[in-house]
Amino acid sequence: MGTLYIVATPIGNLQDMTFRAVQTLQTVDIIAAEDTRHTGKLLEYFQIKTPQISYHEHNRVERLPELLSILEKGKAIAIVTDAGMPGISDPGYELIKGCIEAKIPVVPIPGATAVITALSASGLPTDKFVFEGFLPNSTQERQNRLEFLAGESRTLIFYESPHHLRQTLQDLANSFGAYRPIVIGRELTKLYEEFWRGTIKDAIAYYQEKEPKGEFTLVVAGEVSGAPILSEDTLKEELMAIMLQGISRSQASRQLAQLTKISRRHLYQLALSLPAASQGVVESLHEN
Repeated sequence: MGTLYIVATPIGNLQDMTFRAVQTLQTVDIIAAEDTRHTGKLLEYFQIKTPQISYHEHNRVERLPELLSILEKGKAIAIVTDAGMPGISDPGYELIKGCIEAKIPVVPIPGATAVITALSASGLPTDKFVFEGFLPNSTQERQNRLEFLAGESRTLIFYESPHHLRQTLQDLANSFGAYRPIVIGRELTKLYEEFWRGTIKDAIAYYQEKEPKGEFTLVVAGEVSGAPILSEDTLKEELMAIMLQGISRSQASRQLAQLTKISRRHLYQLALSLPAASQGVVESLHEN
């Protein structure tokens, strides 16, 4: 049997490449790369002559048997992605799983990864955290996922592209509340590395003025326990009071969710149970 090496590559600064990673890429038979052109620049920088084969999201199904066959013949393969650790929000999981099932040795060569880099410098709790990677593209799936995470007490970490950052910040505000602390790491380890710290509300305002550029890692504080527990009657009273201002059920639910950090979906279901807004209804709720 050959060996599969999981080789971490720099997330920006090429000097973060480890000696062990360079040596491994020099000595394996083949490098399975997410983007051979991108990895080719890395190999040229470190004067590595090992041949490459492409292995990415779009060809992984047909490429997997080929790579396993090469390994079963005693060859050594290193899997790399464009940046960071293979398998962490990048291709690699299926190949690693396939090797384990085939009893082919798997050896990790650790190195830089954006999730740990951002967390370490965030100033938010690092003893327990949840890595979510990229949120779903579907609006409904994204909302469902964020509302599921709204009560999570551990620090949360997300990846995001510049094109979706503004919408993601708004989605975070809707589900987590506008005043939840957040740290935004941009272009980590690169020339224009930046850490922005504040609340989600402030982040929305900041990136309304500034065009998002580069790759982003979002580190969000977990839900703080000990918040007052409100009864459903109290929540209905608050919803009705907001609706009396001429605000729709959906908007009232969103506003109250930001104040109470209770799931917007749950509040909306309560709002649906209320009749048309009127002062008499509010008074009757107080009487109950």
